[in-house]
Amino acid sequence: MRETLLSVLIQDPGPDKMQIAVIDDCSTDADVQALVAEIGKGRVEFFRQEVNVGSLRNFETCLNRSVGHWVHLLHGDDSVRPGFYTEIETLFHQHPDAGAAFTGYHYIGEKGEILYPNQHLSDKPGIIDNWLPIIAQSQQIQPPAIVVKRAVYEQLGGFFGMHYGEDWEMWIRISVHFPMVHSPRPLAYYRVHNTNITSESFVSGQNIKDITKAIEIIQHYLPQDQRKKLKNLARKNYSIYFARTTDMVYHGYKNPKQALNQAMNAFRMHKNATTFYFFFKIWFKLLIRYKFTSVMS
Repeated sequence: MRETLLSVLIQDPGPDKMQIAVIDDCSTDADVQALVAEIGKGRVEFFRQEVNVGSLRNFETCLNRSVGHWVHLLHGDDSVRPGFYTEIETLFHQHPDAGAAFTGYHYIGEKGEILYPNQHLSDKPGIIDNWLPIIAQSQQIQPPAIVVKRAVYEQLGGFFGMHYGEDWEMWIRISVHFPMVHSPRPLAYYRVHNTNITSESFVSGQNIKDITKAIEIIQHYLPQDQRKKLKNLARKNYSIYFARTTDMVYHGYKNPKQALNQAMNAFRMHKNATTFYFFFKIWFKLLIRYKFTSVMS
């Protein structure tokens, strides 16, 4: 959170132009209020939930307490690079009809090391052509990179339905009703580590359940003649992604049983060469491990 707040404060245009607030979901791992007071020096608002309400309701509190025209929900382990807010402001001014504006971003590791960039979407800033079929196939935006007009949230509602993929559903919902403007400049960092909500969903297996639910929900947003094709592509793309992350669950999270479960469910989601390969790979690893353990005992 220290990095998160500093990345915003270094770009602070002043309280007359930007509201900066921390909404603490009754966390117990640190004194967040003291940290905010130390770093913010009175510039950053602080609100603490009386009980842990979960990520969706905490996002709702963020939206309800926001007072500006544009809302940036920045998770406590992500950050933005210098120039982010200036770029977003430029995008909105150049495209006043856009419901949201987002930039490129990098995935970073627990210690801040850059892992890899987002998928390339365009060569220059502007509205992306044929955007809805692109975002309907798979996630293309991570939360630190996007700013949404407050009026759009007021019209379409907040996040709901699931804890993994709730943002993907939201970006699609916005894309159905409004243009979305993009800058390819990588001005945000999305952190990947073992203890965030995303990682916890991989360990519990909730990730595939939630994405399956999200895919069903978004069908009602899409043109009827494209639903079947886009649904199949979404299931295929996510099945491949989940299959490829089984190695992370096996080795990184040290959960071989869940790795096999994820590989199996990815194969069930969409049967293709990649999902079959990873299912067989994890199954074979566990088989060899079991036989080795049996021989040793």
